[in-house]
Order: sequence, then C-alpha cells, then structure tokens
Amino acid sequence: MKRCPTCNRTYTDASLNFCLEDGTPLAQDVPPPPDPNVTMRYPSARNTAEPPATEIYRPDTNPVTPHVSTIPPPPPPPQQWSPMQQPVPPRKSNALWWVLGALGVVAVMGIGLVVVLIALSNMGGNTNNSNGNRVANANLNANTSPNTNASPSATTSSNMNARDVTGTLPTNMSDDFSQTKWGVGKFQFGDIWYADDEYHMKSKERTFIVMYAPSNDYSSKDATVKVDARSVDGTVPSHGFGLMVHCAQSKTKQLEDYAFLIYPDAEPEFEVVLHKDGNQKTVVSRTKSNAIKSGSATNKLEVRVQGNSLEFYVNGEFLTTVSDSENYKGGRAGFYTSDVVEVAFDDLEISRPKS
Repeated sequence: MKRCPTCNRTYTDASLNFCLEDGTPLAQDVPPPPDPNVTMRYPSARNTAEPPATEIYRPDTNPVTPHVSTIPPPPPPPQQWSPMQQPVPPRKSNALWWVLGALGVVAVMGIGLVVVLIALSNMGGNTNNSNGNRVANANLNANTSPNTNASPSATTSSNMNARDVTGTLPTNMSDDFSQTKWGVGKFQFGDIWYADDEYHMKSKERTFIVMYAPSNDYSSKDATVKVDARSVDGTVPSHGFGLMVHCAQSKTKQLEDYAFLIYPDAEPEFEVVLHKDGNQKTVVSRTKSNAIKSGSATNKLEVRVQGNSLEFYVNGEFLTTVSDSENYKGGRAGFYTSDVVEVAFDDLEISRPKS
C-alpha cells in the first residue's frame, strides 16, 4: 500500500508512483502492527446501484520542451483568378486616319512626279548626241581565243549599225579623257572606267573586251586616228591590246571592225585582226617590231585610212598596210584589250583632210 504524504490518501495499486489527487509522490505505507484488542469491523455492503466516483487525471506539472518540426508548412492554396472589368480605352477619332491617308496620297503623287521628270530628262539626254552620249556602246566577247571564230554578245545602241554618216564630219577632234564620254561600268567580260584623265580597261581571264566610241564624231572614215596606249603594270595581255577603226555592228548586232594590237613584252610584237559579224580573223600575224616600247611605257598607235587602204604606225614608225577587203570604209574608233591586265588610253586624236 502507498500513501500520499499531503492528503493521506492511500493506494493499493503498486504501479502508481504519484497521487492522483495532487500529484505528490507516494510513500510506502507501513501498517502499524495489528492490535489484538481491536475488534474487526466489516464495512457495510456497497450499494452497487450508485456509480463509482470519477477520478480526475492531472498530468505532470514539470515543463516539457516542445518538439519543433522541420517539415515546412504546406503552401497556401493558389489564389483563384477572377476576371475583372478592364477599363476601355477611349476610341481614336477617325479624323486622324483621314489626315494620314491624305498625306500618304500626296507623298506618293510627289514621288511619281519626280520619277516622271527624271525619266523625261534622261530621254532628252539620250537623244542629244551632240552633248555626249554616255550610254555604254560596249561590245563584249567571251571568246577564249580571239584568233578563232566566235559569236560575241553586244550591247550597243542602234545607231551603231550604219557606217554611212550623213552630214559633215569634223576635220579635227580630240579627246583627252578628262570628261566622261565613253561607256563605263562592270560588264559581263570586264571592267571599264576613267582614272587620272585616262580611259582604263580590263578584261577577264581568257576573254577580250571591246569598247566603241560614243558618237559619230569619232568616225575613222578617211581619217588619221592616233591614241596613246600603255599597260599599267607592264604586264602584256596574251592577246594584246590596242586601237580599232571602222567600228560598227552587223545587222545581227555583232562586232565588225579592224583592230591594231600590240604586245609590248621583251620582244615586242604587233598584230592586225578583223571582226566580221562577230567572227575574228587574223589579217597580219604577230610580227616583231623594235619600234614598240616594252613594259609599261606609252606607245602611240596610229592608223591612216584612205579609201580602202589602212596604214599602221607605232611611235611614228610605219609597220604595215592592209586593204579593207570588207569595204567597211566608215565606222567609229574603238579600243580593245584581253585577259586580266589593266591598260589605259589617252589623248585620242582624229583628223581628216578638209573637204
């Protein structure tokens, strides 16, 4: 038996250690020795009809350290989106669009007017040969070997077809190439441009390129034609470069002319070729001449035309004579070069006897 020292309540349950009334630790109750003289009494009979007394459990009053959980609390539920009334932007006035549309129409009409004026100006300039025709009267040839027959492509103006020139030709005319009169540009078979008051030409590899003069004022009919020609870096084109006379297009717009070509290498040579309906034919084969200056030195090329006779000179020295077997007689002057070698022409002079 155990007894509470505070309230003297006794407990027969040996497993209890604390008082159920006030929580005081129980002490072992040592019963006094029995008194033999005490009369034993039996307790009165229990009334089993009454419910037993309720026992109240009081936990230990000693503080207990709480356990802190390391598991984070669950996230709050997502907020539910609910549509809200959006403010309606104020409508723009239609008048603004009408103003912008009107301005656009005026701008387009203005641009169209400028284009028309430019076109009319160009048409007037192209029809006025006396002021210098700058349309590229170029004949381009893709022949890989100029000494064989070929069919070159041509982009010349239609007035190049006629050899017979109406009207009076100038007795003397010259062009120092200080003004852009001849055709220039990047063509299919080479480049042509002005630089340092000279006319420069460069073909592409294994091709040659030809440029005819821009107007009939450059006619070679019964005229003496002279020009300075040089290789810019001293390299000699494989098929030469030089001066052309009697230049015109055939009815099929192909090359027709005579070309006086030089090869100013260590052993200089010259050659005369003929173009007939785009086909090239050698008239005078390559011939050595000490009159031709080598490298990048300037050589003055000269062709004297009288009727069907063509005489060829270089630096004032006579080289050869050929007969105009094709009876060209007329046509313009022109220039010729081949391969990837830059050549330059300067101080073109054309003179003829006074009629």
